[in-house]
Amino acid sequence: MEAVERFLKENGITEVESTLPDMTGNARGKFYPTNKFLAEKGGRIPETLLVQTVTGEWADNHYDIVDPADRDMDLVPDPDSLRLVPWADEPTAQVINDCYTRDGELHPLASRSVLRRVLKLYEDEGLRPVVAPELEFYLVQRNVDPDYELKPATGRSGRRETARQSFSIDAVNEFNPVIDTLYGYCEAQGLDVDTLIHESGAAQMEVNFLHGDALALADQVFVFKRTLRETALKHDMYATFMAKPMQHEPGSSMHIHQSLIDIETGDNIFAGTEENKFSEKFYNYLGGLQKYTHHAISFYAPNVNSYRRFAPEMAAPVNFKWGIDNRTTGIRAPDAPLSATRVENRFPGADCNPYLSIAASLACGYLGMKSGLKPDKPISELAAGEGDTVEVARSLEEGLRLLEDCPELREIMGPEFVDAYIGVKRAEFETFNEVISSWEREYLLLNV
Repeated sequence: MEAVERFLKENGITEVESTLPDMTGNARGKFYPTNKFLAEKGGRIPETLLVQTVTGEWADNHYDIVDPADRDMDLVPDPDSLRLVPWADEPTAQVINDCYTRDGELHPLASRSVLRRVLKLYEDEGLRPVVAPELEFYLVQRNVDPDYELKPATGRSGRRETARQSFSIDAVNEFNPVIDTLYGYCEAQGLDVDTLIHESGAAQMEVNFLHGDALALADQVFVFKRTLRETALKHDMYATFMAKPMQHEPGSSMHIHQSLIDIETGDNIFAGTEENKFSEKFYNYLGGLQKYTHHAISFYAPNVNSYRRFAPEMAAPVNFKWGIDNRTTGIRAPDAPLSATRVENRFPGADCNPYLSIAASLACGYLGMKSGLKPDKPISELAAGEGDTVEVARSLEEGLRLLEDCPELREIMGPEFVDAYIGVKRAEFETFNEVISSWEREYLLLNV
């Protein structure tokens, strides 16, 4: 706690947001006066927060997973996650905690614990994963009534976008006041935001993060999502990371670039030679992604809305083909210098929990290397078109069944966690399934 105390005193902090990511990837925690936070040295919070659904309910099996007495778990602040809260009215800091059981072990149901568990497997092999997320989002008009469809936010001109504006500088400039505030907030928090572009959807943007340590980048995505939402509210609009927020607009993704560094030599083990660009480990890792992504899809598409991305002609992958510099595939090897050889996983949606999606992707690659798997041949043509078979799960319920049937992922991610995850997400699916949609009323009410 010495580093934490020093940071708080040097910055004149009067209030601390003590946070942890829940299963959805949103911030839970407590607000503390600085002196109280230092006295409690992290504090405690009920462990049931880790098995709460997005609707605020609990899974039917949650008493089989957590203590029915609703006991506390211990929070341990990670000093590397300390940041200012630039939108706060008074000097405020935020910190992300690791969750521990009362026996002093990392809590198996915490998102950070799951990622740490996977990273430990790599550390034991003398390897360090390096990742670089690319996160898409929409700026939309404030929407206080969920019965109404979302509309793209209006920029400086007062007109909404109607045409595709991929990589348009002027389309980004429409939201200059928002972007300026966002970059100011990111700089104040030390977020390694690299580039920002306009994506193909109306008022859809993408921000890229500089590559780095997997846990640190998951933390940055976690913090960035909060930051962008606060930024948008300041400018009287919403920012959304829903995977498919509008019917006629493309979905939003969080592509994950990943490579592996030999801890002892510092070499990228995916790099081959000038004659053979990719190493054997690269192909093994890729083979793992091809084989196990099918079962890991619920970590990349964790919500009922997520599966609306996975349809032909929607710019999201629908099969498990891979290619070199082929953006139509779900698994892509960018055309890069040997030292920057990497794999891009294009399956995760923007709505995913960054800790769990990164952990799942690394777990799939790890299984591929340990089993010596080989991928199919790369393709250079269009990976899927209209009428092609969709191989990816088409619903959250199907994705959960695929996870349930994969003992290899269950073991790597943690058996207790996988049980909890399936329980929580299945409860969300059942709640969603109770809702009768306008489509059903329009086409079935008088026609069946």
